[in-house]
Amino acid sequence: MAKAKHKNVELTLKRSLHGRLRKHQACVRGLGLRRLHQTVTVPATPENLGMVRKVSYMLDVRELD
Repeated sequence: MAKAKHKNVELTLKRSLHGRLRKHQACVRGLGLRRLHQTVTVPATPENLGMVRKVSYMLDVRELD
């Protein structure tokens, strides 16, 4: 069976990781973000969207086609 094609989301870290919960820091790092104003593109899988939802207050999220 062929894999379903996922859309992508573009994430930008807008708030600092300093003083945040360790689990939230781990989510941001797991999404590939390392420093402020860095932008990454990740597939919109349920796993990634769950991490985005958890730390959405620190991110700028944009859906890509």
